[in-house]
Amino acid sequence: MQNKKTLVLGASETEWRYSHKAVHALLNHQIPVVAVGKRQGKIKSVSIERDFPAFDENIHTVTMYLNVQNQEQYRSDILKLKPQRVIFNPGSENADFARELKNANLEVVNACTLVMLSVGNY
Repeated sequence: MQNKKTLVLGASETEWRYSHKAVHALLNHQIPVVAVGKRQGKIKSVSIERDFPAFDENIHTVTMYLNVQNQEQYRSDILKLKPQRVIFNPGSENADFARELKNANLEVVNACTLVMLSVGNY
């Protein structure tokens, strides 16, 4: 799974947030993580940045922890990034954006990253 570098969009230092738990779970599965959030911070060894990552970072998966309104500012960046898939975690589902991603030949998954990792289908 090391080749599935993942961007956690909506990352938070707040321990009870699912984005925080996802960073921990991804690291526990030896998956490289890039984290972007509203506030800079750190989760284990991962720095939470406020800026979207460079387009040459070979991001395999974007896992979304933002509601529909907060996703808007990242739509074009995600499309330019061309990840292999985008995971819409519960509460972040966005049918309009999912359609746009599918039209760009990107895999779209409505699922929980934590569950996917725990059952081995990440």
